[in-house]
Amino acid sequence: MPEALANPADRLMTVRRLIARFTQQEDLNFLLTNRIPRAALTRFMGWFSKIENPLVRDFSIGCWRLFSDLDLSEAKKAEFKSLHDCFTRELRPGLRPADPDPHVVVSPSDGIIGAFGKIADTELFQIKGAPYSLIDLLGDPALVEQHRNGRFLTLRLTSSMYHRFHAPYDATIKRVTFIHGDVWNVNPIALKRVERLFCKNERAVLQARLPSGEALTLVPVAAILVASIRLHFLDVTLNAQSRGPVDFACLARVKKGDDARLVRARLDHHRAGAGEFRILRQRRGGRAHPRRRTTVAKAAGLSSILGTIVSICSRSQLRKSGKR
Repeated sequence: MPEALANPADRLMTVRRLIARFTQQEDLNFLLTNRIPRAALTRFMGWFSKIENPLVRDFSIGCWRLFSDLDLSEAKKAEFKSLHDCFTRELRPGLRPADPDPHVVVSPSDGIIGAFGKIADTELFQIKGAPYSLIDLLGDPALVEQHRNGRFLTLRLTSSMYHRFHAPYDATIKRVTFIHGDVWNVNPIALKRVERLFCKNERAVLQARLPSGEALTLVPVAAILVASIRLHFLDVTLNAQSRGPVDFACLARVKKGDDARLVRARLDHHRAGAGEFRILRQRRGGRAHPRRRTTVAKAAGLSSILGTIVSICSRSQLRKSGKR
């Protein structure tokens, strides 16, 4: 064996490079992650990831490492009960402190900026040359009006990233609406091939107000293998099994830097019936900062492919901040 591959870490990196070279072929990647029974596979992974068996857990996390640059050094604990427990891990105390600058609207999660800019009337882009509309994303004409000609930011979470979401600013969350849909992969390859993808996938619309009275809307979008979201402030899990539409009017106050699981919320009513994440913000002079946040929700499934977060703001100045 070559000396360079004698180290187990070197061998692991070699295997990762080979897998990456294979899966980065666009036609093959799209076939393997989209032309499959997406919903059934996502449901299976939701069940499988919760199996609390040491052999299953270790095998699953080992496979996960082969397909990603998973780093658990920031995790609050070193041992996990299951793959799901590892995926929804907390960070060690003191990490990701909230920026105290009142002019800064922070990022709700780790992520790679996929798209950002000004909303042209009510039109924005998932990638260059691939537009979609706010009404298709939100389904609420009144909410669309609050963000007309605003700005947007899309954050894409890879499987290895920290997957809990946090409050980007002091705000009051007033309504949560769950919209049923598909679970397409949300990686750049799929975004180039599937029109209005964000508007087709399952998603939740979190409507909030800043202290100034301006609107802030967060839209976590599901993806293959990641189609469940746990909202701590409502103590509910939203997924394909939620009979829709699901619409919650609530009053949950969150502060930038606070853990929303400690925030008390009042649920006004619940009308039952019916990894990407979007933020719609209405504030002047703010900028997105991907290194600060306070917990609002966490993904409740495995994301061995990708998740995404999109932020949209009205009349605000969002600046590209880079990759987490």
